[in-house]
Amino acid sequence: MPKAEIRNQVRRLRFEHGEMTQQELADQARCTRQTIIALEQQKYVPSLALAFRIAKVFGEPLEAIFEYVG
Repeated sequence: MPKAEIRNQVRRLRFEHGEMTQQELADQARCTRQTIIALEQQKYVPSLALAFRIAKVFGEPLEAIFEYVG
């Protein structure tokens, strides 16, 4: 079975929210900057808890940030 892909809009949203740095997002979402880097490069699929925390930081629903591509 092929691996599902989760696309995200994290990088775009950071810039739309006052050019937030990767570190600022990481601090607010309670993860590491390396995690944000991997997310933006589409190399990491976040846990559900982290996805919700990122959505809360941006004040957006999950669907506005993460997209399942089967």
